[in-house]
Amino acid sequence: MGPTLFAEVDGRDAGPPIALLHGFTQTRACWGPLPDRLVAAGHEVRRPDLPGHGRSGHADAGLAEAAELVGATAGRAVYLGYSFGARVGLHLALARPELVTALVLVGGTPGIEDPAERDARRAADERLADRIEELGVAAFLDEWLAQPLFAGLPPEAACREARLENRAADLAASLRHCGTCTPAPPSDRLAGLSMPVLCVAGEDDAKFAAIARRMVEAIGPGATLALVPGAGHTAHLEQPAAFWSILSDWLEAHHL
Repeated sequence: MGPTLFAEVDGRDAGPPIALLHGFTQTRACWGPLPDRLVAAGHEVRRPDLPGHGRSGHADAGLAEAAELVGATAGRAVYLGYSFGARVGLHLALARPELVTALVLVGGTPGIEDPAERDARRAADERLADRIEELGVAAFLDEWLAQPLFAGLPPEAACREARLENRAADLAASLRHCGTCTPAPPSDRLAGLSMPVLCVAGEDDAKFAAIARRMVEAIGPGATLALVPGAGHTAHLEQPAAFWSILSDWLEAHHL
């Protein structure tokens, strides 16, 4: 086996595996009650630290390499990714579909299609990476979590202490190499996904709800759209019970 990422496993051999891919600045520990609920429902839960996060190295990995590392670490499984993790999971499903039995994308985007918008985002990501290096992780997290995007995230669910395990240089490198300025895959590639796909967004997260709708349309009949009531961008942490109801029903319906 080639290089892998640091990961923890809950409910080893409990049942069909599910890999959880966290968001930017998070770690393997930032899933709230979801891992326990999955184990109780009869799943093995694999929680890697993504490149440049937590105890994993490979901070300079681009999306293609990040997806390869995740696949080498978590193996064949249902993949559930949030935000940054959703992009990595989608790239893995496109590159190595034999590893992805089903795909759940929470607050995800395939990337930015418009070249000018992509260039603007690349410049913004570079400024943000500089800011991380300037402030250090603790002060940067204060700014990051104060964004309107996370207004609905309760402090107790923000997982701030776990995020402090991250290193400023690695977060900055991850942003530079794996940010959303990466070109979006063409819609015909999304239509080629053959595994069941669930696209989830918070009902109050208008931007990502619209992106989720477009992804479902691009993927086709195998994709399902779900909006979590009363939730913003971090839907699985803001409304964990409602999110679990959606996820567990979908898993059951697809015999996963």
